[in-house]
Amino acid sequence: MTFEEFAAARLSVLLRFATVLAGERALAEDVVQEVLVRAHARWRRIGTLEQPEMYVRRMITNEYLSWRRRWARIIPVGSVGLPVSDAPDHATTHADQDALRTELAGLPKRQRAVLVLRYYEGLSDTEIAGVLDCSPGTVRGYASRALATLRVASYSDALKETR
Repeated sequence: MTFEEFAAARLSVLLRFATVLAGERALAEDVVQEVLVRAHARWRRIGTLEQPEMYVRRMITNEYLSWRRRWARIIPVGSVGLPVSDAPDHATTHADQDALRTELAGLPKRQRAVLVLRYYEGLSDTEIAGVLDCSPGTVRGYASRALATLRVASYSDALKETR
C-alpha cells in the first residue's frame, strides 16, 4: 500500500482518534498533519510493517504528548463527537458529556491517553503499552488512577447537586 492510499483510507479515523485524544479539533488536525508529514518521509520503512496504522497511531500519541509538554498549557475542551445515547432529555445527556470531557481534560496526559486508547479505540493493555512504550502493568496503573480520579469527581459533583 502506498502512503497516498494509506492516508486517503485512514485519515478520517486517525483524525477522530487524535481529536478524542487532544480534546480539541484544531490541535488534533495539527498533530495529525505533523505525523503524516513525518510518516510520508519514512513510508518505505513504515509501509512494510505488519500494522502500519498502529505505528502511525503511536506517532500521533507521542506527538500529542510532546505538544502537551512543549506548550505546557491547558487544552480547552471542544466538541469531541462522543456518541449520544437515546436519552429522552438531550440537555442532560449533553451536560453529562460536557462534564466527562471536562474531567478527562483535567487528567494527567498519560492517564488520559490510556483511557482514550482503552475505551475509545478498544485497545488491550498490551497494545496500549506498545503505543505508550511502557509495561502493561503501568497501563493498568494509569487506568486505575484515572478512573479513581473520575469517580471522585463524579461523587463530588453529585454531592454539590444535593446541597
